[in-house]
Amino acid sequence: MKIDKRQMKSAARLYAVQALFQMEASGQTVEGVTREFETHRFGATYEEGEFAEGDVEHFRAVVASAVNWQAKIDQMTDRALVAAWPIDRIDPVLRALFRAAGAEIVDMVTPPKVAITEYVDVAKAFFPDGKEPKFVNAVLDHMAREAKPEAF
Repeated sequence: MKIDKRQMKSAARLYAVQALFQMEASGQTVEGVTREFETHRFGATYEEGEFAEGDVEHFRAVVASAVNWQAKIDQMTDRALVAAWPIDRIDPVLRALFRAAGAEIVDMVTPPKVAITEYVDVAKAFFPDGKEPKFVNAVLDHMAREAKPEAF
């Protein structure tokens, strides 16, 4: 089964969101969580089905950037959220998603529009029936326009 590079990057983004969520929930270190994901998640098979093979380099880069730039990303997210909803009051999965997406927008070469599309897809995977994907799209669009206005 041939897996293309784009699918592997998409899988890496989903794993990065899960890893960031897990780090916040459990207090694990970057090293601990990346090792666990690379050992046990990437390409593993579980009852729910096979996990996609992720792009390990992209996964590591997103997680590391999200941690390194977390304060800046969280501030950008706060500005993008309605004032009534500070980042610490939103769903922890969304918080992890905004941090992963923010890492790509702020610190990586991913074009902002690609990052937005990809992370809206991640939101659809976590919240298939909810309004979250539209919310994610609006917040990330705001963040990207602040971080890289020249891309729009």
